[in-house]
Amino acid sequence: MLVSIGIKSFFLSPTDALHGDIGVVNSMDMLVMFSRSGTSEELVQLCPAARKKGCKIVVVTSQKDCLLNFHSDEHIWLPLERELCPFDLAPVTSSTVQLLFGDTLVTALMKAKQLSREDYAMNHPAGRIGKRLTIDVSHVMVPLKDCPITNEDEKLLDVLLQISAAHCGCVLVCREDGSLSGIYTDGDLRRALTAYGEEALSKSIAALMTCTPRVVSGCASAYFALQTMKEFPKVSVLPVTDNGSLIGLVTLHDLLKLGL
Repeated sequence: MLVSIGIKSFFLSPTDALHGDIGVVNSMDMLVMFSRSGTSEELVQLCPAARKKGCKIVVVTSQKDCLLNFHSDEHIWLPLERELCPFDLAPVTSSTVQLLFGDTLVTALMKAKQLSREDYAMNHPAGRIGKRLTIDVSHVMVPLKDCPITNEDEKLLDVLLQISAAHCGCVLVCREDGSLSGIYTDGDLRRALTAYGEEALSKSIAALMTCTPRVVSGCASAYFALQTMKEFPKVSVLPVTDNGSLIGLVTLHDLLKLGL
């Protein structure tokens, strides 16, 4: 995990280190040793060799007074009452405590480094985490040229085919200057037919549309757009803007396909 936040680190087997692998260690390094008892023979043997390399030695143990403590520059004591093992032998509890300590340390270092989401994304571009951090709305949206667009004066009857053909579940309603006036969705259609019956077909889109639709910036993360739709369950499409100008449309279907 340290590597993923930009701190160079690697696992060094103490046995292999004593047979040549300690050559990768230098005076600028910090050697962190984990041991429950603090008396592990291979770690104790490694300390003098590591000291000759000039590196700092930090030991993490469950015993307060231990042999490794005398060889270290810093000793971190993780108190342990007993192991969960019925014989109090297998390092079941102590290994879990050390794992939690490591995760807590990484979190603290992220805050100390003031690591941003962008910094983390550079080191973790793949997988679900990478997708959530690196894919912007502009990467997945339907560009404006491919969006279903109509004007405020069009009748609903004239717009129905456009909504159906676009497979977006909506039509964007724009003013003469191209700015977004509103949006008309499949849901709006159902509500209009319920409220007005056949009369709805002769009404203008301006009279039936949602005048202040929620929008999302093209530079926002696709994950943010998905979370917005989850927060407002009736929203399954979002007009995309850039500095106030309409540039496209993002749909719930396209976001779900990303596997965010």
